[in-house]
Amino acid sequence: MTVDLTRFVKTYDVRGLVGTELTDDVVEALAAGFVDEVGAAGHTVVVGHDMRDSSPGFAAAFIRGATARGANVTNLGLCSTDESYYASGAWNAPAAMFTASHNPAAYNGIKFSRAGAQGISLDTGLAAIRDRATAYLDSGIPVVDSPGSSTTHDVLAEYAAYLRTLVDLTSIRPLRVVVDAGNGMGGLTVPAVLGTGAGLSALPIEIIPLYFELDGTFPNHEANPLEPANLVDLQRAVVEQSADMGLAFDGDADRCFVVDEAGDPVSPSAVAAIVALREIARVRIAGEQSPTVLHNLITSVIVPEVIRGAGARPVRTNVGHSLIKDIMRETGAVFGGEHSAHYYFRDFWGADNGMLAAMHVLAEFGAQSGPLSAISARYSPYLQSGEINSTVSDVPAALQRLRDAFAARGSFDTLDGLTVSGGTRDEQAIPPTDGEVREFWWFNVRPSNTEPLLRLNVEGGSRALMESLRDEALAIIRQN
Repeated sequence: MTVDLTRFVKTYDVRGLVGTELTDDVVEALAAGFVDEVGAAGHTVVVGHDMRDSSPGFAAAFIRGATARGANVTNLGLCSTDESYYASGAWNAPAAMFTASHNPAAYNGIKFSRAGAQGISLDTGLAAIRDRATAYLDSGIPVVDSPGSSTTHDVLAEYAAYLRTLVDLTSIRPLRVVVDAGNGMGGLTVPAVLGTGAGLSALPIEIIPLYFELDGTFPNHEANPLEPANLVDLQRAVVEQSADMGLAFDGDADRCFVVDEAGDPVSPSAVAAIVALREIARVRIAGEQSPTVLHNLITSVIVPEVIRGAGARPVRTNVGHSLIKDIMRETGAVFGGEHSAHYYFRDFWGADNGMLAAMHVLAEFGAQSGPLSAISARYSPYLQSGEINSTVSDVPAALQRLRDAFAARGSFDTLDGLTVSGGTRDEQAIPPTDGEVREFWWFNVRPSNTEPLLRLNVEGGSRALMESLRDEALAIIRQN
């Protein structure tokens, strides 16, 4: 039976059901296609995997397919996605990471990178890998005259040591921090980077662990901190433990979410603003007077305002990690932030790293005497709806209804869906002064790549304005 890879080779990675979509044969074929596409015969390819039950077997299948086509595989074993990016960048080698990130236990997937942790999307090679794999599933994988070999290498200690060189946490005030690893790979990386698990010196941080046991069945809650229900245990523990803050990682530990001392979430936009300011200040000291910083179009407008106010250049992008990694390289941006808590660093080969973002927040907070809630409020002056999904049978018709309804009230932008904006905000604005109210608004509607869904995000200068626009846009989108 022919396997239709288009069903689960997505825009930015591979993500499918174990056994029915992702099988050993499929993985071997994808590995062979990957080696061919990136020209890795005779060269090193890195493979790592998360804690899902199916991951070690899939990594072994990948090694078979890759070595058959001549690649020499370095197997990292259990690791976070950040670790695989580190190996790809430090060794300048293409990499494959087996993980389904925050998806439930029935899923697995592959995140591919070219050498130097460069992302691969459908438009930049993933479609070619898919098509080569389809051909190999049809005809078999021919073994080259000089097959490759396989070795193992645990990169955790090197990864942890490298992150410690990027953010100095040795002189911050003592902090109590609850960390919810969600039974994902944060249970491996947090003790190594923020503790002494990799042989590094102790930091002035007391880690209070939640769900550090690696378990791909996710027995406590899904490893998806973007869903509020999955933050409840962390929020409760922060308050009960009188902790200074809390951190929550997703399943493969490449995204990090923050809660303050009261258990309230710190928005990813606020985190992006905090980290952007730190990275701008660092490179300006080194002589880079007007660095570029990326933000996707769903982040709060406080992000470009903060960037501009610090004398840097904000660049607005589409949503999507492979795309943003490409733009990081093209622009030489020092940092990039997304609304989904993906944070990208030039010093990390332009790749995203949730742990590094967490370290910046710890450093910023630990250098001040006030509570995290005060810092969070400083960078959250506007009101956001969060992402709201609607099932829509006719997406173009829904978008046209929005255009018609707001034609006389807003301006339109078609970067990544439809963005409608209005009010009095100056596009060149810098952060508001205390008490300043800005009666601006915007909303973005993006079609899903894989489902009949429209994703709505709304922001306003006041709660009343945001809620009014949210409710009006939803009623139009969901109109029968």
